[in-house]
Amino acid sequence: MHAEEHRRDGDNQPPHGDQAHHIQPAAVAQDHPFIGVAVVTISDRGFRGERDEDLSGQAIKDNLHRFGGTLRHYEQIPDEQEMITQTLLHFVDELHVDLILTTGGTGLSPRDRTPQATRPVLDYEVPGIAEMMRTRSAAKTPFAYLSRGVAGVREETLIVNLPGSPKACAEILEWLAPIIPHAIETLRGTVSEHKPSDAS
Repeated sequence: MHAEEHRRDGDNQPPHGDQAHHIQPAAVAQDHPFIGVAVVTISDRGFRGERDEDLSGQAIKDNLHRFGGTLRHYEQIPDEQEMITQTLLHFVDELHVDLILTTGGTGLSPRDRTPQATRPVLDYEVPGIAEMMRTRSAAKTPFAYLSRGVAGVREETLIVNLPGSPKACAEILEWLAPIIPHAIETLRGTVSEHKPSDAS
């Protein structure tokens, strides 16, 4: 979504396996619901171990505290449409996470297949999230409008495609932090009324 997005989206990532999630408890509001998160880094080069570190995946993990998220699962997979789709289905239908955040594969390259792998999984889209990500990112770079990331819901899980830039991932999660807890509570059926945000 940033200038990096018009290049091979998601190729600043590396090897497999979970990495430490740095939680900052003081930054988490006490009224946040528990939110179990799965992070999926989508990168051919990362999957092949050609990157020393998964910078985008780590940026997501480092910013989960903004909305009270807890890392439940982490995967790094190649830009293969069927594999992306099956990974999302596994996290929703079998592991029942609250939120899936993908990074990479949202640009214009023929190997960028994350959006077309995500749409068949969704029961419905939440276009406002994708619109907000593009609009706010475009204030920094017009290349944001080339990002094709989508957001939507399957069952009670929110799925959001983030770009492959670590900086963009961190910024977008900062922007999304005020609305993610309400979205999750709504999907769980625990919200009785819409309350105005107290955030300044």
